[in-house]
Amino acid sequence: MITIRRILVPTDFSDCAALAVRYAAELADKFGAELVLLHVVPDTVLALPDAVMPTPAPMTDFQALADAGKIGLANLITAMKLEKYKPRAEVRLGSPEHEIVAAVKDLHVDLVCIATHGRGGIARVLLGSVAEMVVRHASCPVLTVRPGAC
Repeated sequence: MITIRRILVPTDFSDCAALAVRYAAELADKFGAELVLLHVVPDTVLALPDAVMPTPAPMTDFQALADAGKIGLANLITAMKLEKYKPRAEVRLGSPEHEIVAAVKDLHVDLVCIATHGRGGIARVLLGSVAEMVVRHASCPVLTVRPGAC
């Protein structure tokens, strides 16, 4: 028998991610699983190193971004009426795909429910796909939710 005790749902607060949250909440309800909402604050310093910048990039206040992520998760819980699931809210700093995969291991997650943003063609090549990376590297099953799936 398949046991699902903990479901991780990464969110960037987009409409696509909201669909994945809805799926994850329904699954958590059906399996009696813990729901974990994860927001990753991208580490822009890694994306824009000083070596390629003509002038040094201003330092980003990551604590302020992390605090905003916590507020965003609290607002999401309220807006989607998720209080009955007693969701755990996590905010991490770094590369979204790496932090999601790390959270799977750190939190002993049994299922990831993640939105795809439906990018194709050159946008997908240039931007990559967080969902694809999670599917390839997560140590548990991953449910992907496409835009308009509900």
